[in-house]
Amino acid sequence: MAEPTLQELQDSIEELEAYRNRLRDDVIAMGKKLKLPQKRIDATVAEHAELQRLEEVLEQLLKQRDTMANA
Repeated sequence: MAEPTLQELQDSIEELEAYRNRLRDDVIAMGKKLKLPQKRIDATVAEHAELQRLEEVLEQLLKQRDTMANA
């Protein structure tokens, strides 16, 4: 498998960040709709498995992008 270009990495990062933000907003909106306390909404966001995984993947892509940019 070929290495992605710097632009491809950047595009992927931007798309994943947008998805992460939409997902976080949806989780918060659902919590508010259910009239959960703000602390519970915050805990739900912090513990959300998909959001955690997105953060991990984004961190890896950002490191890869920075490594490529500095090479």
